Amino acid sequence: MAEKKSVLVVGAGDALGGAIARRFAREGLAAVVIRREAERLSELAAQIRADGGEVHPFGVDARLEEPMVELFERIERDIAPLEAVVFNIGANVNFPIRDTTARVYRKVWEMAAFAGFLTGREAAKHMVPRGRGTIIFTGATASLRGGVGFSAFAGAKFALRALAQSLARELGPEGVHVAHTIIDGAIDTEWIATNFPQRYALKDQDGILNPDHIADAYWGLHAQPRDAWTHELDLRPWMETF
Repeated sequence: MAEKKSVLVVGAGDALGGAIARRFAREGLAAVVIRREAERLSELAAQIRADGGEVHPFGVDARLEEPMVELFERIERDIAPLEAVVFNIGANVNFPIRDTTARVYRKVWEMAAFAGFLTGREAAKHMVPRGRGTIIFTGATASLRGGVGFSAFAGAKFALRALAQSLARELGPEGVHVAHTIIDGAIDTEWIATNFPQRYALKDQDGILNPDHIADAYWGLHAQPRDAWTHELDLRPWMETF
């Protein structure tokens, strides 16, 4: 009988995070999904169970050290060894610099950068002794260049990318695959449909990213043999300029 394994998706929202959890669950991993409000995971959990998968939803604030340490220990003790960890918190906000408060900047950094540090550190503690595992950090266009109004978001995403690079160099030789993705374009979500209807209309032309297709790419990263690992992968619609 194959060893039971788990995947943790930090930031398992209604679109990409949920798609990633469903994709890994279809491959037989127990999906541990977290966001701050556990009740908002009920629909995702029901979908995974309906598809025959195993899921464990938790309400955890990924910015807080003690709850994150306890989460990883609980997964390893009560569910299954972590084979993959995906950090998928967005924190995308847009404010002109003169309107960006210290509170906003600090909160965005905590969500998209500091929480990523806690996730990567705890994943390493459990994966390195086994000599295997995959850690994937979700980045964005802002991981590569700052834009007007995105000082907080780009600063946090730059930091997350630097973290991923450092972890890849440190953990790769230990057998742990660390990858960073650049999601360059609008994702098919209700938020995009409501706030950017003209962009959403491009869906019929494959002009926005399908969360399930991104999730396929994440599984592909996890399944790569270690003699040909990808560290950074960019995904964008065919019509997206870059």
